[in-house]
Amino acid sequence: MKTDDLIDMLSSGPDAGPPPTRTLLLPLLGGLLASGVLMLALLGVRPNLLEELTWPAFWGKLVFSLALAAAGWLAAKRLSAPGARTGALPFLVSGPVLAVWIAAGVALANAVPEARAGLFWGATWRYCPLLIALISLPMFAAVLNVMRKRAPTRLRLAGAAAGFAAGAAAAVVYCLHCPELSIVFVGFWYLLGILIPTALGALLGPRLLAW
Repeated sequence: MKTDDLIDMLSSGPDAGPPPTRTLLLPLLGGLLASGVLMLALLGVRPNLLEELTWPAFWGKLVFSLALAAAGWLAAKRLSAPGARTGALPFLVSGPVLAVWIAAGVALANAVPEARAGLFWGATWRYCPLLIALISLPMFAAVLNVMRKRAPTRLRLAGAAAGFAAGAAAAVVYCLHCPELSIVFVGFWYLLGILIPTALGALLGPRLLAW
């Protein structure tokens, strides 16, 4: 049987319907809960979180992380279904990044020169990306588990999408602890933290998603 015939059979055959929504959501919710518990156990929530909820800067990093998490999950979902359209995925993923980088450029341009280094480095750059990557691991396992129940064909790209979705979800959770409010910091170091599990997913995808 040719590969194209196999893909057509999987995508259109009577037994190839998508799994029930509950089958997909429960592992993801479990992974997100586990990532949240891991963050609480290791780091805890910011003591002034309720106050920060009134600050636009907090919502800027949260919305950025949420947008990437949504784009990452859509990418993982599309890449785990043979024949699904994926042409728009690069734009959905890069859109939030471009918007934040533009905002970061404006912030740097408006800041006095001596303050620019602080906007970029913050106080937690040494461990922020590593913490996001660590918190992403339960979610990463959950997304891979969901994808294995489907039929991904581009395994390396699908694994990268799983890692990206997990890393972005972990960034959302990490917002509850992170003291950084600079969009310049978020646009680089948060993204770096998300790209660590993305690279891990690309490395492990062919092995863990093979069927």
